Parts: sequence; C-alpha cells; structure tokens
Amino acid sequence: MDYVVHVDAKSNEMEKILDKTKKTIIRGAAGRKMPYGRVNPGDKLYFINNNGEGIIKATAEVNDVFNSEKMSKEDSTNLVRENQDKLQLSEQQFKRWAGKRYIVLINVENVESLDPFKIDKSNYRNMDDWLLVEDIENVKK
Repeated sequence: MDYVVHVDAKSNEMEKILDKTKKTIIRGAAGRKMPYGRVNPGDKLYFINNNGEGIIKATAEVNDVFNSEKMSKEDSTNLVRENQDKLQLSEQQFKRWAGKRYIVLINVENVESLDPFKIDKSNYRNMDDWLLVEDIENVKK
C-alpha cells in the first residue's frame, strides 16, 4: 500500500528524513484516525512538504509500526519524549503531538531521494496530512 505523507517544511522534516537523522514518523489524535491501524511493515511512504508546493521528493519503506492504546496526556507526552531521538521533533512539533490520546509511531527504512514529481489530489476532498493512495502511479502527474 502507498501513502502520501505531508511533512513539516518549517522544521526541515524532509531533510531530516533524507539524511536519516529522523527514523520515525509520528501521528496523533484524540481518536483513531488515519494512519492508526492502517499502515503495515512493507508499505511505501511518499513524502511531500506541507508548504503547498505539491511535490513528492522522497520515499521510504515502513519497517515497524506502533499504534498506542488510549493514553493519558502524561503517558502520551512520555512516549513522545522517549522516542525523540528517532523523531527529531522541533519544539513546536513536540507540542503538537505530545499529549494526544492515540499515537502512531512509524519506523522507516530504505529512504530514497526521488526525482521530484507532482501528484493529482483532486480525488481527495479532505486534505489530511496522510493520504491513502493505494498505488502512487494512480496519482502521479
């Protein structure tokens, strides 16, 4: 399964993924929303900056996934803090994710820089930061 994942341009998340200092992608919410329970080892992630440029620049393979049970704010914050060495979150990103009831930690491997390409997002009404595209070729422009 292929996913398009928006990463934080302000904190240079794309660069951290490409230079392999960031080995884990995080998502969190008050409820179980995408990608909770959907991502599996072997799935491919395609990374796009969240600055509106709309260009895929890198890919990685999912190595391991952790889907938390419902957590307290304190347990959630501790989980994020314990994984900060792999997450490489900015202070702003830490505040965004720490404390969420449900956390998904996705470890990646086989990170590759790609020849940049645009995608067609017209079939995606709600512009989440995590899009299930099934096959990247279906959305490649």
